[in-house]
Formats: sequence, C-alpha cells, structure tokens
Amino acid sequence: MDVKSELNKTGGFKNLELLAKQVVEGFIAGMHKSPFHGFSAEFAEHKIYNQGESTRHIDWKLFAKTDKLYTKRFDEETNLRCHLIIDNSSSMHYPAKPSYTIDNLNKISFSVLAAAALMKMLKKQRDAVGLSVYSDNYEYYAPEKGSERHHQMLYDQLNSILKQPKVDSNTKTYTYLHQIAENIHRRSLIFLFTDMFQTDVNDKALFDALRHLKHNKHEVVVFHVLDKSKEVNFDFDNAPRKFIDVETKEVINVYPETIKENYKAAVTTYISELRNKCGQYKIKYVEVDINSSFDKVLTTFMVERHKFS
Repeated sequence: MDVKSELNKTGGFKNLELLAKQVVEGFIAGMHKSPFHGFSAEFAEHKIYNQGESTRHIDWKLFAKTDKLYTKRFDEETNLRCHLIIDNSSSMHYPAKPSYTIDNLNKISFSVLAAAALMKMLKKQRDAVGLSVYSDNYEYYAPEKGSERHHQMLYDQLNSILKQPKVDSNTKTYTYLHQIAENIHRRSLIFLFTDMFQTDVNDKALFDALRHLKHNKHEVVVFHVLDKSKEVNFDFDNAPRKFIDVETKEVINVYPETIKENYKAAVTTYISELRNKCGQYKIKYVEVDINSSFDKVLTTFMVERHKFS
C-alpha cells in the first residue's frame, strides 16, 4: 500500500495507526541488516534462549531462519511504562503544510507520526503508554495504560493535533513540564518531542523542569525536532525575505546571505549547549531532522528500552 494514500485533506492522517505500523515494519525490516538485528528479534516478541531454560517455548521456525535459539515472550514478562510528551506550540507547526505526505512533514506531523510508531512498538511489547500535549496550556493528559481502547483514544488525540493547527500559541515548556512530572507517579521511560523554541529563554528554568521529569528514577529522552535545512543550515536563496516569528509575530526583512553565517554559528552553539547540558543531567538528547527517516527515533527507543528493562 502507498502510505501517501493514507492522508486526508483535513490536515490529519486518514489512518494514523496503519501508517505507524508501516513505519515500524519498514524499520524492523531494516534492522535485520544492521547491528540491531538482535533487538529486532526481541521486539518481535521473542527473547534469546538461555541455557538451562525449558525448551518448551523455543521458536523452532525462527531457529530454522536464524540458526539462533529464541523463546516466545508472554504477557507477564514485560511491564515497561512509557509517557510521550508533545510540544504543540505554533513553532512546531512550521513549515506550514496544506497536507502531509510521509516525505513531506512539518515538525508537529513528524512528532505525531513518530509518537504513533512508538505506541505501536510499545503495544507489541505489551507495555503501558501515556500521553501529554502542551503549548501555552496543558492541552491533554492520559495516564499510562495498555488496553486497545486506550491506544485508540491516544491515536485519535494525536490525529486531532494535526486537524487543529495552532495559531499564535506560545511555548510554556517550563510551566507544563513541571505539571506533567507531577502526573507521572511510577517509574517510566519518558520521550519529549519539542523544537526547544521558547519565547522567554531561560536555561535554568528549562533544565529545572527537565530534571523534575527525572524524579522517581524516570529516564528522559529529549527528541529535539528540527527542520535542519531551514532552521539550522538556513538554506534560503538570497532574494529579500520577510521572516515572521510564528509565536510572537515579530517581523524582520533581510537578505538571507547577510546573516547566514552568524545565524548558523548561533544555532550550532545553542544546540551544542543543549546537548552538553542534557548530558550533565543524564538526560538523553537526540537531534531529529524532519527531512530524515524515523530510524533515529525508533533506534533510540530500542536502545533505551533495553537499558531500562
């Protein structure tokens, strides 16, 4: 099936769950050719057979294909809790799109589809998943659960984000990360999708909030979602342009070439400082380009889940 046919004209995905499944299946197929092949077998509801265990549950068909012994997993063997957090401020809806395709996403649609793909992987492992969405208010919260009804509710909520694009919505990351942290009571793996753009930049407040997310021994991964071509490399031609801040509406008229080098230097420094600061507080920082595949997000999940369990 062509994944592009799974998009509708209202701004959301026609079948987000099916599209997420295709993303995951493509990723798993690719892992068979990578150093993560062992993880792909584990993800497929198998675990490596350990000498001394009963041979009763060995998957002999998989043995015939891989020449390795795996046993099948069962419900009680996994109990990971995961909470997904999405920044839904106006800047996350850049660049504006009349509709989305798998190779033509903006920051928010990339984050939504990545979150849906993570949900698909969590469901396959029978792990519990929760969701929080924020911008200039705490828009949505659902605790970690694993039921089919819960998953369908979350898919619907994720899709509704795309159907109602944000206009003039500032980011209040500091405020709402604290509130989200208070809602997550049991030890969880937390993934935050954000472009890290804040109208009132306060590094101390930001990292106080991120550190709050780590309370109760949570593990935190920040996916720094960027349109790297435009927001990092400033890849514009040198025609005169009007740049408008989508959150503050501040306007600047400029020839891009006159500021390109200074802009790139400032952004590179900012990203480097974010990465270093996250490392200092043992927060996993992952820069994600919306013009690339979802492999970096899903590989990070596989590695962090393996470490977490």
